Amino acid sequence: MDEQNNDQLKTKTDKSCKVHRTTDMDKNKPAYCVTDVPPWYLCIFLAVQHYLTAFSGIISIPLILSEGLCLQHDSLTQSLLINNIFFVSGICTVMQVIFGVRLPILQGGTFALVTPAMAVLSTPQWKCPAWTQNATLVNTSSPVFIEEWQTRMRVLQGSIMVASVLQILVGFSGFIGFLMRFIGPLTIAPTVSLLGLSLYTSAGDKAGSHWGISAMTTALIILFSQYLRLNPLPVPAYSKTKKLHTSKFYVFQIMPILLGLAISWLVCHLLTVFDVLPSDPAHYGYLARTDVKGDVVSEASWFRLPYPGQWGTPTVNLAAVVGLLAGIICSMAESVGDYHACARLAGAPPPPKHAISRGIGIEGIGCLLAGAFGTGNGTTSFSENVAALGITKVGSRAVILLSGLFMILLGMLGKIGAIFTTIPTPVTGGMFLIMFGVIAAAGISNLQFTDMNSSRNIFVFGFSVFSALAIPDWITRNPEFLETGVKEVDQVLRVLLTTHMFVGGSLGFFLDNTIPGKLTQRTDFKKTKIKMAKGLRLKQTSKCSQPFTIKVH
Repeated sequence: MDEQNNDQLKTKTDKSCKVHRTTDMDKNKPAYCVTDVPPWYLCIFLAVQHYLTAFSGIISIPLILSEGLCLQHDSLTQSLLINNIFFVSGICTVMQVIFGVRLPILQGGTFALVTPAMAVLSTPQWKCPAWTQNATLVNTSSPVFIEEWQTRMRVLQGSIMVASVLQILVGFSGFIGFLMRFIGPLTIAPTVSLLGLSLYTSAGDKAGSHWGISAMTTALIILFSQYLRLNPLPVPAYSKTKKLHTSKFYVFQIMPILLGLAISWLVCHLLTVFDVLPSDPAHYGYLARTDVKGDVVSEASWFRLPYPGQWGTPTVNLAAVVGLLAGIICSMAESVGDYHACARLAGAPPPPKHAISRGIGIEGIGCLLAGAFGTGNGTTSFSENVAALGITKVGSRAVILLSGLFMILLGMLGKIGAIFTTIPTPVTGGMFLIMFGVIAAAGISNLQFTDMNSSRNIFVFGFSVFSALAIPDWITRNPEFLETGVKEVDQVLRVLLTTHMFVGGSLGFFLDNTIPGKLTQRTDFKKTKIKMAKGLRLKQTSKCSQPFTIKVH
C-alpha cells in the first residue's frame, strides 16, 4: 500500500514539476526533476561534472591508506587502488540509483572507515617495518614487500566485509528507523567532526614537504571556492533560437578543488623542468617534483579489470571488525541525512522509510563489494555531489546513472589511476588542509538542529570532542597500559580507544541519551525532524514537487 501511494505521489510530483518549470520563474526550482532526462549532450557534461566533483575525495582515500599499508614508495600499486575504488564506486552508484533509494545520489569511498582502518594499521602488530619507509630499500617487485602490504590489505578486506553485514541487516530489516531515534546531532556532530580533526597529522606531513607549494594550492582552492565562485566565465554555446552565443559557466563554483590541483600541479611540473626544485631526495622540497614517482604512468597498463580477491583470500581480525563497525554506524547516520537533502534539492518528496532502508541496505552491499575487490575502504553517499545538485539545478537520476557508468569505465583504465598518483605530495597536502577542515566543520554544523544555548548540550559536545582527542593520544603514547593478558582483547581495546570518532561518538551517544533535560534543551531526534520539516516546507513551495509533511512517530 505504501509503495502504491508513493508511486502515485511520484507521478503527481513529475506532473507538477513540468507545470512549474514553464510557469514558475523561481530560480531555486530544479530545471530537471528525478525522473526527467536532460538532452544527451547535457547528460554527458553533467555526468562528467559529478565525476570531477567526487574525484578529489575518492582519490584521497587510497593515498591516505597507502601510508598504513606500507605503500608510500609503490606508486604503481597506489594507482591500482585508485582504479579499484573508482570501479566499485561506479557499480554502487548504479545499484543505488536503480535498486536502492532511487534518488540522484552518487556513491564513493567513505572517510568514516579511514580513521578506524588507520587505527588498526598503527597497532604494534600491523605497524610498517622501518625498511618500508626508506625508498632505497624498497623493491616493489620483491615477494617479501608484496606479502608485507598484501597481508595488511587482506585483513582490511575481510574485516570490512564482515562489518558490512551489519549495515545490510540494519538496512533491509528496517531497523535503521529505530536506530536513528537514538542518534541525534550530539552524537553525529562529534563523530563526523573528529573524522577531519583526527587526520591533521597526515595533512600536516604532506603539506610540510613543501609549505610554499601546499600554501599555493590551499590559496587557489580558497580563491576559487569562496571569492570567485559567483563569477561565471563566458563560454560559446549554440541553440536554435539564439544561434551562436555565449553562456555563463560557473566553473569556479563547480570544480574549485580540481582547478586548484591542476594549476599547482602545472607549477610543480614547470619548476621540475627548469630544475628549480632540488633533485636530491635528502633536500627539503624534493617531493614537490613531478618526476618523483618515476615511470609509473608508462608502467601502468592501458586496461585492467578489477576482480574480487585480487590481493589474495581475505582474512578477518576481531579488533578491526569492531573498530570498523563504529565507522559503518557513522556512515549510515550521514547517509540518512544525505537522502533527505538530495530529495529536497532534486524536487522530490522526502524518501519514505522503505526507500531509506533499501538505500542503507544497498550501501551495505557496496561495502561488501568494496571489501571483496580490495579497495581497503567501503562506500557511502557523497555529500559533495548532493550539494552539486543545488548548484546545477539538475536532479535527474539519468545523470547520476551515467556518471556511475563513467566511473566504472575509468576504473578499468590503468593509466588514469597512474596519472593521479603523480600529483606531488605538497599539492595533496594543500588539498587535505581544505578537505579535512571542511569535514570537521560539516560535523559541527549538525549542532544547528539542537539548542546550543543549553549548558547541558555544550557540556556533552565539548566533553565528547576533547576526550576523543586526549584519550587516543595518551593510549598511543602509553601502549603498555592496555595489557590484559588476552591478545585479542588488547587489540580490540587498543583499536577502539585510539579511534577518535569512536571515543567521541560513543561518549556523545551515551551522555545525550542518559543526561536528563527539558524538551526545549534536550537533543531530541523528533524535535530535529520537526525543525527539518518546517525548513523543507518553506523551501518546497517553490520547487518541483507538491507541499508535503513529515510524520513524526
